[in-house]
Amino acid sequence: MKSFLEDADHGEQAHTQVQKAWVASFRDLANDVENIIDEFMYHVYEQQIGGRFGRWIRKTVHFPKNLWYKRQIASKLQKIAVAIRAIPERNQRYGGAAAVEGKSTSEDIRRWVQNQAESSLYQKEDELVGIEGDKNMLLGWLMDEAKHQTIVSVVGMGGSGKTTLVARTFKDDIVKKHFECYAWITVSQSYVIEDLLRRLIKEFHKAKKEEVPADMNAMSYNELLEILVNYLETKRYLVVLDDVWDVHLWDKIRFSFPDKQLGSRVMLTTRRYDIASSSFGVESHVHKIRPLKRSDAWELFSMKAFSSYQNKSCSPELLPLARELVEKCEGLPLAIVALSGLMSSKKSLTDWSKVYKSLNWYLTNNSLLEPMKSILLLSFNDLPYRLKQCFLYCSLFPEDHVIVNKRLIQLWIAEGFVEHVEGLTPEEVANSYLMELIFRNMLQQRFRGSILACKMHDLLWEIALSIAKRKKFCAVLDGSETVEETGAFCLSIQTTNGEIGSCTGISRLRSFLVFAIGVSSFSFSNKLPFDLKLLKVLDLEDAPLDYLPDNLTSLFNLKYLNLCGSLITELPKSIGQLRNLQTLNVMDTKIEALPRGISKLLNLRHLLVGRFISRKVICTGVRIPSSISKMKKLQSLAYIESEGNIIRLIGSMSQLTFLGITNVKERDEEDLCASIQEMKVLSILFLVVADGEEFLRVGALSSPPPYLNKIGLTGKLEMVPHWFCSLHSLTIMNLAQSGLEEDLLPHIEALPSLCSLWLDNASVRKELCFNRGFVKLCYLVLRNLALLNKITIEKRAMPNLEFLRIDSCLTLETLPQGIEDLTKLQGYRFDNVSKKFRESVEEGGVDHPRMLLVDERCKKYT
Repeated sequence: MKSFLEDADHGEQAHTQVQKAWVASFRDLANDVENIIDEFMYHVYEQQIGGRFGRWIRKTVHFPKNLWYKRQIASKLQKIAVAIRAIPERNQRYGGAAAVEGKSTSEDIRRWVQNQAESSLYQKEDELVGIEGDKNMLLGWLMDEAKHQTIVSVVGMGGSGKTTLVARTFKDDIVKKHFECYAWITVSQSYVIEDLLRRLIKEFHKAKKEEVPADMNAMSYNELLEILVNYLETKRYLVVLDDVWDVHLWDKIRFSFPDKQLGSRVMLTTRRYDIASSSFGVESHVHKIRPLKRSDAWELFSMKAFSSYQNKSCSPELLPLARELVEKCEGLPLAIVALSGLMSSKKSLTDWSKVYKSLNWYLTNNSLLEPMKSILLLSFNDLPYRLKQCFLYCSLFPEDHVIVNKRLIQLWIAEGFVEHVEGLTPEEVANSYLMELIFRNMLQQRFRGSILACKMHDLLWEIALSIAKRKKFCAVLDGSETVEETGAFCLSIQTTNGEIGSCTGISRLRSFLVFAIGVSSFSFSNKLPFDLKLLKVLDLEDAPLDYLPDNLTSLFNLKYLNLCGSLITELPKSIGQLRNLQTLNVMDTKIEALPRGISKLLNLRHLLVGRFISRKVICTGVRIPSSISKMKKLQSLAYIESEGNIIRLIGSMSQLTFLGITNVKERDEEDLCASIQEMKVLSILFLVVADGEEFLRVGALSSPPPYLNKIGLTGKLEMVPHWFCSLHSLTIMNLAQSGLEEDLLPHIEALPSLCSLWLDNASVRKELCFNRGFVKLCYLVLRNLALLNKITIEKRAMPNLEFLRIDSCLTLETLPQGIEDLTKLQGYRFDNVSKKFRESVEEGGVDHPRMLLVDERCKKYT
């Protein structure tokens, strides 16, 4: 049944309404079967608990009940079998026989999108904003002095303006004079390589007003290739491959473009970063499209939305709503143009308010927004079936929510979205799904503090939510409504008053997520609000909940329990009954010790405890029983308190990938380093000293685990650990309270994978000089560096830095030298800086001109 639904999903765009109803009814039946299986497993579980004597008593006393229960299961299965036989009969009766056959609708959409893309070549100059700087960069790459063939990739999400930018560059007279011949073709999702070659030959000849070779339709691949190579091998050419979806396209088409060292160039546009950053075998450049700046976004919106208004400008009463609508577009040109077209016909505040409050409805039902929706949906429709489920799941989070990667990965695994791959852990497979969605620009990479996270574009969130609701995949409520049977497997309640309405008949629910937004208290009855015995996911992160429901440990099917940020003080002693639990997150709660029963959770993979003190890196750990070392499936163990022989015991847990220990003492050095040395698959390590007076000693570690990609050390360091320079897999480094006198930067500047560096009271030096290296660093935080009075950034250092934060460095009086040369910088944040620093960047200050240069390319985060 699931295989059929997967096939049906691929052709969904071609379905009639009857066919969609047929597939929906089939999906409901598949869900019912899954329910029955889970109910049966729950019944088996009830029979197994309580030991041999208890099972005998239950079997004897409850035999009539068991017989009745089995008959109920059989009856349900028989009803489903009858319903399955009835579906094709009903489908045939109403003419929906070819449910997964047709493709005409999706082909029409692709053809329409292709026409839209090619029309960018004829877009008027005065309809474009904010592309001049990017255009000049592309011109520089196209017409530099390099004689070898070069590939220039422009990458961004659907509607970000890739094609428009490349079209404007392609049409420039300077480009036309520089190249002897040129061609533009749109590749799209479904292409035939011979057809691409024919179109290239036609475009080259048409541009030079030459006669196109006859009978090309009858030519083979080799004949077409010979014509193209013979035509190009003596010319400097420019080729644009627009809308590339296939990562293998270049391998199929590269032989068509001879490299005779004449300075030829190939440009391609794509929504997929893995395609743009491919190893093409020749020199290549990648330009990632950035969202329009607020001022440019507003200008583009105003051009059309207020073209018929007095003075062609927004009236004061509409201004707040207009600004909010533009913000929802998040700098996406396609969305701005589409929304401005819709709003140009709206004149009253009431009309504008209706659109703002019901944007999801307008996206589905308004023809003016249909083109934008179709372009954005192409990316969704191109996803493999499993990735579609993972993407839709993100719509359960509130709009604009920044989702921590690890949380999302653990949720996907608990939901059963992640396939089994031989030789890989479920976490590794799920992470590959996440990276695929980011590469495809379906999710945006973010940081939450120094933690890797992601976010869904507002409009993609609206579209995903509408699809998820239609498929009965999820329901999203605000907490005030009475929750009734929706048929959805996942329920997300996003309450702003801390209450959940009465819930009845939610029999199919597998996932229950609560987002208590901006509330200080949360009302929850002593029992869970409805019968959730088959629940897989319970996520109450940041809900101000100070007690747990009595029936929590009866949730036999529970695989994911997140109580992070709640006010609970202890876990129930019966926590060991949750035998299927895979993830338990009680970070940032008031729990100080775990019950002994925790070691009965033999399927647990992630145990996250401990709490942060305000917003600092320092955290206090939680005491754990020594029997924790029996949990051989455990991968994440953080943050535990070092006491007794715990550090020595965890040395046997060589399967750990994430370890966090607090209360580390100087005398623990030998045991600590010996235990870490045994953890060959460890990827995340956090260590916190017992108190501020002790040194964190890690010098006895002869070599770090080879896959270590994130490290956080809190405590004084006498010197930079000798093994820092060998952290070749490291992506994130957090150092706090280190007080280093030695210069850290030369030890880590050559690390090939480092992308985030957080230094909090980590140095007592007066100057930091980034004079080379840090090739992948994109996120830098300098905080509480009390003596720092100068930052120097040489031109060859940090070429990919995207975000810079300076916080509480009160002796720093000037802007970092060289900040204006950080061409990839997208954002900055300066908090609690000195008066002289503020004066230097304000108008009239010595650094004001450089600050203006920085502001041109990025926005300030406050």
